[in-house]
Amino acid sequence: MHYEPRVIGLDLSLTSTGVASSLGWTRRITTKPNQHKSAFARLREIRSRVRDCVRNADLVVAEGLALGSQTGQHLTRAGLWHLVMESVDAARIPWTEVPPATLKRYATGKGNAPKDAVLLSVAKRFPDWDVTNADEADALVLAAMGADHLGHPLVEMPATHRSALDKVAWPEGLGVDQ
Repeated sequence: MHYEPRVIGLDLSLTSTGVASSLGWTRRITTKPNQHKSAFARLREIRSRVRDCVRNADLVVAEGLALGSQTGQHLTRAGLWHLVMESVDAARIPWTEVPPATLKRYATGKGNAPKDAVLLSVAKRFPDWDVTNADEADALVLAAMGADHLGHPLVEMPATHRSALDKVAWPEGLGVDQ
């Protein structure tokens, strides 16, 4: 029997979190600030919905924080990232973070590519996937990176793009032949 690892990619955001599975689905978790009693309630809702998506995952690959991007909510975004990833870690699911430039390099071959270029590359390389926005595209690239690292690439990627895998601190003990 052939086993396909279940890798989940996460592009965490306060308004539109992208989630993708190496097993063939993508989705968005959307929230609005005025629909919650507090910022903490909003963060807990996102954490809960992500936790449902990552259940039974073999690996979670999350986009790291863009520390140079200060939108006025950078502390809340950092809090979301840590809250969600602590939940993944507490569930004993192996995980890693991928810097935004490394995600872009895997997707496009260039670490400084704009978000639209990532979306365009995903539309071209993953035509059978239902990806409707940049958040889902980023999440799919992250899931693809994890699956590729585990020896189960979702699509064929050029060597220049795959070199981004070497920039990631992958968790040990995943059964990967290196």
